[in-house]
Amino acid sequence: MAALACCAFALLLWTGGGEAAGSAGTAGMQPRGPAWSELEKRYDGVFVLSASRQTRKVALTFDDVPDPRYTGYVLDTLKRKKVRATFFVVGYRAAAHPELVKRMVKEGHVVGNHSYNHPDFSKIRRLDRVQEQIVRTERIIRKQTGYAPRLFRPPYGEIRPVQLEWAKAHGYTVVNWDVDSKDWRQLSKAQIMANVTGAIRPGSIVLLHAGGGVGQRLWGTVGALPELIDWLRSHGYEPVTLADLLDVPAGK
Repeated sequence: MAALACCAFALLLWTGGGEAAGSAGTAGMQPRGPAWSELEKRYDGVFVLSASRQTRKVALTFDDVPDPRYTGYVLDTLKRKKVRATFFVVGYRAAAHPELVKRMVKEGHVVGNHSYNHPDFSKIRRLDRVQEQIVRTERIIRKQTGYAPRLFRPPYGEIRPVQLEWAKAHGYTVVNWDVDSKDWRQLSKAQIMANVTGAIRPGSIVLLHAGGGVGQRLWGTVGALPELIDWLRSHGYEPVTLADLLDVPAGK
């Protein structure tokens, strides 16, 4: 199982306010609740780390968008390479930069929900606050794209069983990943390439970022993306959206 390290550094830098501005985690930290593999078995089809290993399809997913510093460059590369990906949108950022969210949909990408202001769900005990994070962002995205995302990714990959029960009851598919690029650590292009190509498998879901905290540099991601797409194709992988990979609707 991939170490639950997503955005540990970025948490130091977020300025979304509210619950997003908590104390920083530790890179490589393990889940505080049940292991991801256990959750995937318990919530089959609701909590997802990867798709069938029988397919050569893989999904490139980009968190913490939209971000005017990096998201446009990522979209430019995907358009040039004719690749469709999945973007997990943070609500307050979508409200500030609707043109980037609209561009994602216009260019054939799938938009998922990544909460309103990026809190750690494992630290939220009240279910109504979790619901508010998801529904508030859903309303913003629906207004911008015409649909409410069915795909949801919890910030830092952290989620509790009671929250998964709520997601199941309301028709969401909660998607984490099995390949962590670790680009949130502000790595070089070469390091990001090595992290992804060394771990990729048929049906993999790859964690990348096209947005970050204040001062967080993601130019390694921007630089690695075209080479990564070429590498995937040369090794027989087809990059697709999560909706395609998992055979689920993008919206509801």
